[in-house]
Amino acid sequence: MSYTFLPPCACPLAPAILLAPKISRTRPSFPCRSSMEKQQLIRGSKLMEFPYLTDPHRDTMVDLISAMENRLGSHHLLPSSVPPDVEHYQNESGTSEGTLHIRCGIDSSPIDFVLASWLHLEQPTGGALDITNIAGYLKSSTDVPHFQFELVKCSPTFLILFLDLIPRKDIVFSPDYLKTYYEDTQLEKFRQRLDQLPEVQHYFSSSLYFRRVVSPTGILVSIKCEDGAGPERVEEIIREHVRPISNDIMRIWIDMCVGEAVEVGETDRAVLEKRDSLIKSKAIEMDLSSSMPKQFGQEVADRVLRVIKSVYNV
Repeated sequence: MSYTFLPPCACPLAPAILLAPKISRTRPSFPCRSSMEKQQLIRGSKLMEFPYLTDPHRDTMVDLISAMENRLGSHHLLPSSVPPDVEHYQNESGTSEGTLHIRCGIDSSPIDFVLASWLHLEQPTGGALDITNIAGYLKSSTDVPHFQFELVKCSPTFLILFLDLIPRKDIVFSPDYLKTYYEDTQLEKFRQRLDQLPEVQHYFSSSLYFRRVVSPTGILVSIKCEDGAGPERVEEIIREHVRPISNDIMRIWIDMCVGEAVEVGETDRAVLEKRDSLIKSKAIEMDLSSSMPKQFGQEVADRVLRVIKSVYNV
């Protein structure tokens, strides 16, 4: 149940990337910068616990969140004002729970918002899904791609990874866009590096719509290690490959945001707004509305969906 539209039979994802509640765009008043940083630490503490993850998985998340916080920080981002009942939520039995941390961009920043979350969903048939998600959305003032990282632990020996810079223009009609953001940055080498591992296979989403959203260099793979030291090998792949690749792509994306985010004209801005809105609306239509009540109950689902629809104007 996420932006990735992964099929429910394999991985019924919960609302990670799209859990963007209505957040005040007014900068809160804090006595000094150190107080603001302290507030961010307090509000992000539940997120940073990652109680159900292996050490390599947790370290990857901490790296990515820290990169966003350190390089963007107060120069680009407002403090989080996520409502407490969305910041951490769970179902009545406590078998499913999640956290959400969002910081919106200041008026002068090209960043719309950055988001981080984890979800733990115990399954009726046994086992649990652990979903971690980090996303960065840009405003329509720039055409820089969105950042998306999602790592799903379906079992100790089976993971699904989605890592991409989501294109915001039709690449067929915009070859310069392809060259600037995908060829010149050499993103393809990261996908090819993972392809060389025998445990890594391409993961084909059941959604044809989603397949059109992903970039040509997007990484959407399964990691399956059932023979021999399965769980240990999964951890090794995360530590030696997924973590450094994710860090490199995050660095490339932040460089685009803080150093190369050229403003677009009014016509392009309108097209970007329409494309972004359609993608968000489609994700809610295809997945969230049906999956949220099953996983968290109707009351929690209504509360979260009401916030999602409000912030995305759908």
